[in-house]
Amino acid sequence: MKYLTIIFIVFMSIGLAACKEQAKDSQKTIEIPKVTDEAIESAIIYEANIRQYSPEGTFDAFTKDIPSLKNLGVKIIWVMPVHPISMTNRKATGGQFVSDIKDPEEQKKYLGSYYAVSDYRGVNPEFGTKEDLRKLINTAHANNMYVILDWVPNHTGWDHKWIKEHPDFYTKNAKGEITDPINEDGESYGWQDVADLNYNNPDMRNAMIADMKYWITDENIDGFRCDVAGEVPTDFWEEAIPQLRAEKDIFMLAEAWEPELMKGGELFDMCYGWGNHHLMVAIAKGEKNAADWDKYMEDTAEQYEKDDIIMNFIANHDENSWNGTVNESFGEAKEIMAALSYMTPGMPLIYSGQEYDLDHRLKFFEKDEIPKTKGFFYPLFEKLGQLKTGNSALNGGKNAASYTRITTGENDKILAFVREKDGQKVYFIGNLTNKPVTSTVNISGKFEDVMKGDKMTMKEDATMTFEPWQYYILK
Repeated sequence: MKYLTIIFIVFMSIGLAACKEQAKDSQKTIEIPKVTDEAIESAIIYEANIRQYSPEGTFDAFTKDIPSLKNLGVKIIWVMPVHPISMTNRKATGGQFVSDIKDPEEQKKYLGSYYAVSDYRGVNPEFGTKEDLRKLINTAHANNMYVILDWVPNHTGWDHKWIKEHPDFYTKNAKGEITDPINEDGESYGWQDVADLNYNNPDMRNAMIADMKYWITDENIDGFRCDVAGEVPTDFWEEAIPQLRAEKDIFMLAEAWEPELMKGGELFDMCYGWGNHHLMVAIAKGEKNAADWDKYMEDTAEQYEKDDIIMNFIANHDENSWNGTVNESFGEAKEIMAALSYMTPGMPLIYSGQEYDLDHRLKFFEKDEIPKTKGFFYPLFEKLGQLKTGNSALNGGKNAASYTRITTGENDKILAFVREKDGQKVYFIGNLTNKPVTSTVNISGKFEDVMKGDKMTMKEDATMTFEPWQYYILK
């Protein structure tokens, strides 16, 4: 018995030592890559929809794939809201509330909107634990990537503790009742699953800033994508963002187009390229043309400051779930528009599943799943990613490469331009129509066709025939 006791103690000691080593490993400090203007110049951003990314719908399942995002050149991971979702007024598909559904089993299907946050410092148990999220952040940092959290500052879910503890934090109607968000005409946006925050209350502002700081100081987050940032008073961002930047170098993305949100380089770093996106859809449908693109680029240059960054995209969670898939929006033009989103000044976005040819509208309030088979888009994004991250002529940050339109014989049909920086040049030539076009292009010299690897010689007076939606990227 004595010997058994000794053996037991020895094994316990070994076990405890192993546990201590494992604990040390889990607590190892990961060197956090510093957010710099230089790193952002060649950055590609990836929107991670944790719920739909995998069959499990967990942080851990996504974390396993972070190293593979390097193949696509991803530098910034934007994680859709990670916070607990309110049960009160939880939405279901078809405009229903979960409370309208009588069958308890049917109710379980509906997980609610990520944007109905019940606790700004908490983590949605649907995705895992806070420790699981820390592993995601650490893995991204270990792979020299940044992680920005989707932040919902305009409203909270109806279960948020502020509803009871600080009702004065919210907008109220004439009856003194807390309201959902309303527009300038006093009408509801239709977001009845959330309660509108009152930015006239300085205490609410301070509480919001404190919760944002928590994720930077305590959880090593590298910035935020701020939901409907244009609906929040600009003077709040003028108050909040300098305080956040005082804690750490961060990257700030506004779900907005307003130039004033990036003015002076002290507020947001990047905004949505809604004009770019809607124009590409219109061109794909034959409603606009290359001349409209020229006008858009001229207007953008006038509206925004030189160090403002535009996020270019052919898909995101809103577009996919509510407006249509890439195939629905672009049809046969999907490849040239994807290429254009990389070639245009700014930062390209990849939405979860886009790299795997996602071709259905992901459910928003229920569990769904993206495909995981490499098909058409994955190798395309690999090539575009290598060019974007490896050639300064495609820099799109605060010191972006220049953009110069090149004339053609068919300026309303053929789009041609050159990007240039540090002696590097990359050319784009594309037919923005669904018909064959023969045209001259005012370019001469010897080039490499980046997408095919072929050598090409261009002469200014020579004509070229382009198939519908055909394009070249030349260097």
